Amino acid sequence: MLITDEYMKQMILRTRNYTTVILKAAQNTDDPEAEKIIWEHARRNFSLREEGKLSIVCPINDGTEVKGIGIFSVSEEETRKIMDDDPAVKAGIFAYETHLCRSFP
Repeated sequence: MLITDEYMKQMILRTRNYTTVILKAAQNTDDPEAEKIIWEHARRNFSLREEGKLSIVCPINDGTEVKGIGIFSVSEEETRKIMDDDPAVKAGIFAYETHLCRSFP
């Protein structure tokens, strides 16, 4: 398929806002309860997916400080509220940063 300027312009009009979360290791990653807390963090992610708020969630286990990426379908403000209430963030196991982005639904 030839990707023309017109096609690109039409497709760009279909994009919508998302909020990207980059999850990083924080100071309490060695907490003895970390595994249990991370399990509950994952359970919460399943719930957020079921609610349609977390479109894509990608755990990362490559030995770096980055522990995951999530694409939320809600505003950045709501995403921050969600993340601030995350059990692993509250326990200081994970920290996060948000970035606004656009993509196709």
